[in-house]
Amino acid sequence: MKRRSLPVAAALAASAALLLTACGGGDDKSSDNDKIAGADQGSATPSETAESSATPAADKPDGVDLSLPKDMNLVFDWDKPKDKNEAAAMDDAANYVRAIYRGIDKRTTKDAALASYATGDGLKYARTQIDARLEGDWTATGTRRHYQATTRSASNGNSVEVAFCVDSSRFYSKEVKTGKVLKGTPSITDFDYFQIIMVKMPTGEGLWQASKVYVAGKAAKCQ
Repeated sequence: MKRRSLPVAAALAASAALLLTACGGGDDKSSDNDKIAGADQGSATPSETAESSATPAADKPDGVDLSLPKDMNLVFDWDKPKDKNEAAAMDDAANYVRAIYRGIDKRTTKDAALASYATGDGLKYARTQIDARLEGDWTATGTRRHYQATTRSASNGNSVEVAFCVDSSRFYSKEVKTGKVLKGTPSITDFDYFQIIMVKMPTGEGLWQASKVYVAGKAAKCQ
């Protein structure tokens, strides 16, 4: 998965210059914040090898640490497209999701991983998701599955839409202070449909960043 090396300082500088999400459990009291705060919803037109969230120390993509705790399991159950750019954009869309949850785990919106894989509205969305959990004093636990992924390239080759379903029915909010896991009744609110617009980062060879995020909640087509 290691395609290229991006110095952390360069990633931070680029993101500063330019400026998922659901925790399952149906009617869980934290679900309003856990869903799609800060995302544009439903306005965009849309365009399976499973990977776990853990990133081995010897295989840090772009030299960025994306490791997560063992109880925070992000599964990417999709096949990579044949197109080189679309495959790289899909990889980095997954890294963007990992970066959000690393920020949640580390209790910060300023982690190097987020600076590497997000820009513009994508960075705003990620920070909104992290801030909601910081304010609620929650982290996350369980398994969040990403599947039915598709990709679509812009005609100029500089942006790729990565769309996918998310099942958070086994992914929960957890109180940081008490360790209490907040579970609710499983329902359609556990399913979301994401469209992430990935753009090439000019200063990073082969690096793609999330620039916009569109989320449709209660996604029946993902059940």
